[in-house]
Amino acid sequence: MDSTALAAGIAIVVIILILFFLSGLRIVNQYERGVIFVLGRLIGAKGPGVFWVPPFISRMRKIDLRIITIELPPQETVTRDNVTVRVSAVVYFYVVDPNNAVNNVLDYYRATVQIAQTTLRNVLGQHELDELLAKREQINRAIQAILDESTERWGIKVTAVEVKDVELPQTMQRAMAKQAEAEREKRAKVLMAQGEFQAAQTLADAAALISTEPAALQLRYLQTLTEIATEKNSTIIFPLPMDLVEPMSRLLRHAADSAGAPVAPTQPLARPAGAPATPPPGAAGTGNIPGPTSAGPTSAGPTSAGPTPDPRG
Repeated sequence: MDSTALAAGIAIVVIILILFFLSGLRIVNQYERGVIFVLGRLIGAKGPGVFWVPPFISRMRKIDLRIITIELPPQETVTRDNVTVRVSAVVYFYVVDPNNAVNNVLDYYRATVQIAQTTLRNVLGQHELDELLAKREQINRAIQAILDESTERWGIKVTAVEVKDVELPQTMQRAMAKQAEAEREKRAKVLMAQGEFQAAQTLADAAALISTEPAALQLRYLQTLTEIATEKNSTIIFPLPMDLVEPMSRLLRHAADSAGAPVAPTQPLARPAGAPATPPPGAAGTGNIPGPTSAGPTSAGPTSAGPTPDPRG
């Protein structure tokens, strides 16, 4: 009877010891660490695998060491050139020191999200809109450096910060579209002007080279005719050399000048000897040339309408 009770007591003690031992076993995954507190005192991080802690007086908190991705909600901020924008970003970080992540901050995840939002607004407020759109890599590195410095005492390592989206007002989008269109038109006009300049310079060089050999110009005419004939056109324009056209144009101009020249006045008839230099007053309105008159004196009065007497009697 005594031996039976003794054996039962030993079995109970063994079972209690086994249960006590099993209750102190902890299992931590490869990507986790267990931060142990014994009677409220930090012992340290253990794991991965199976380990034993004093039961009933110990507390363990698991910390994930994998990279955590935080998608920050859109933050409305004002840039340095007074443009209101809404910016969303993504933050990548992981825990490098589980002890500090548990002992130095109440909730390292929430704390990292809040400081990331604040830092994002502060950094964007120090840059202009053009820098925000063009120098995004530089802004990402600046935000990452500030976050890494702020979360270092929490045992957090910020690996990357990426500005994901930038929402602009509709008026600003239209203004930027007009600016981009004007810039493209300017580039197109500059390229066209440069092309015309190079083409004109090349044509000048070709003309200078062809002018040294007159036969080269004739060969160029024949080549042009050959190119036109291959297209089966019904009309062929044959260019004439300026050496042939210039004499014809001179003749036409000379003929036009001759046709438009004024006519020379007619020479007056010869006056008979002894005739007065001027016609008599009575013959001024007749328009006829006066005949020869006698050398004797003439009457100043008006002539009669009768016949003139014959001087021979």
